[in-house]
Amino acid sequence: MSQSQNPARHLDTAAEGVRAFNHTSRSVGTDWKFPGDSYTALGNLSYLVQMLGQAVEQSTVPVTDMYKEGRILVDGGGSANAKVAEMRAAREDAVAAAAALTAAVQRMHNAVSPMGTDTTGMDFEDDE
Repeated sequence: MSQSQNPARHLDTAAEGVRAFNHTSRSVGTDWKFPGDSYTALGNLSYLVQMLGQAVEQSTVPVTDMYKEGRILVDGGGSANAKVAEMRAAREDAVAAAAALTAAVQRMHNAVSPMGTDTTGMDFEDDE
């Protein structure tokens, strides 16, 4: 499978999108100051994190498939059984953490939903 067909490339793209958000959200200026901006960002983040559990599970499919075929080797002669068991336990922890993160981000999104801004005395430039 070429790199352009490898599903992991989508996770790279998602990571780059999050990195870009982290950088641009620090220095946007007046285009990023209202509760509605947070609401939009949290809605998008909520959508993203709710898919993490499935992505974590599906990321381990290649190892699981090769393990079932008896084809996993571990550097230094380690035990494939032990490493796959460790991966599975960590995967379950990650899926649970993703579910908790999803719930927390959704609570933040819901909390911001009714918020607005008192614009009394604020100057707004005309777009004309």
